[in-house]
Amino acid sequence: MSNNVGCLLIIIAPEKLDDNSYLQDVQCSLATCGTHEMRKLGGKRTSLERFRLKKALDMIARKEGRGTELVSLYVPSGKQISEVLNTLRQEYGTAANIKSDTTRTNVQDAIIKVQQRLKLFKKVPKNGLVIFSGSILQNGPGSERNETYVLTPPEPITINLYRCDSKFHTEHLQEMLKEKETYGILLVDTSKATFAVLQGRHLSIVKDITSGVPGKMRAGGQSARRFERQREAKIIEFFNRISEYATDIFLGIENLKGLIIAGPGPTKYDFQKGEYLHYQLKDKVISTIDTAYTSEQGAKEVVQKAPEIMRQVRFVEERKLMQDFLYEIGHDTGLATYGEEEVRRALKIRAVRTLLLSDALDTVRVATKCTSCGHNKEETMKNRDLEGFRQSLTGRPCPKCKSPSLVADEVKDTIEELAELADQVNGNVEIMSTDTEEGQMLKNAFGGIAAILRFKL
Repeated sequence: MSNNVGCLLIIIAPEKLDDNSYLQDVQCSLATCGTHEMRKLGGKRTSLERFRLKKALDMIARKEGRGTELVSLYVPSGKQISEVLNTLRQEYGTAANIKSDTTRTNVQDAIIKVQQRLKLFKKVPKNGLVIFSGSILQNGPGSERNETYVLTPPEPITINLYRCDSKFHTEHLQEMLKEKETYGILLVDTSKATFAVLQGRHLSIVKDITSGVPGKMRAGGQSARRFERQREAKIIEFFNRISEYATDIFLGIENLKGLIIAGPGPTKYDFQKGEYLHYQLKDKVISTIDTAYTSEQGAKEVVQKAPEIMRQVRFVEERKLMQDFLYEIGHDTGLATYGEEEVRRALKIRAVRTLLLSDALDTVRVATKCTSCGHNKEETMKNRDLEGFRQSLTGRPCPKCKSPSLVADEVKDTIEELAELADQVNGNVEIMSTDTEEGQMLKNAFGGIAAILRFKL
């Protein structure tokens, strides 16, 4: 492993891999595409990256040890490799005091594996380094084997951690799965306006302004009509000031995901309906919600409702993708296709512009090879059928040379394999959630695999 891994989302290098391990697919796909993928993404996390990271971490998190034998090591950027190695040497010495022979041996073996991986790096990558190592139970006591995983996080870590436990501590990386996009929050009522920014979980109040708009009770000696005209003029002037501040604050945020308008009463709707917001911000409005307050308390109310709002943003994106696909299908333009066989054919001739894959796909692509004559065959099957398929190859004659020498030469997760093919033809890959009606439609009506095309087949 070279030191040039900071550009990779995640590298996983198990000591030993199950043949049906999704981790093997992640290792291959990311190690081979590496810098090219991140250049194409421009550092922005796509639905495919999120899917890969989530599935890999879920599998690592499910690993179990016999006791407190699994080592989790988090190293932030800037830490010296030599300093971390010294810490591990001390932990190795401490582990010598463990009473159980088996536990002591397994912990010390895990520490040695971590040290070996660390020595492959000249320095800690810019996002930090995470290593998991330990003896994993396979089929009950006595069936343990060491598995070691080396990851470079998708974004910088600050935590410095060494821990031995019965599980790997992936929660700090799991946190990175949560949305980190930046959203603007604008709270409005007739007395004041608040401008806030929400980035991930971090809320910051940028500006509070007061309106100067008088209450609805008019001063003595003024006619009701004159007072109302003056009040309306003050409101318009206030809305214009809000617009100026919103332009300065929110348009200056790179990659602003959306703008949420909130506040008590109808004032927020009056502001939104008027031609006050800059047209680019108007297009960014994703939700208008009621709050009891403005100021920081109102912004915190928005934050409480934000997860559902942000989830809806992705749903809207997925809905648009499916609408584009269904339009091509419904109008018989020839610019869309579905089903694994047809999509593979489109990928082969570089016709795929956007590949749509359901996150519920639970299949693998198996390459069967004859070790005698080299005959190859590829087929797709359910994950649950793989073991039975392997067993069925024993003694089965090769269709070409008739020798009983068939083996499952390569196994890849179907999503990863199709995503690699799409990447080779510069196609976009979108992983569609089955939490939405559109995602369910992709899975149930179109087999979970579809494509929008560059040209007709």
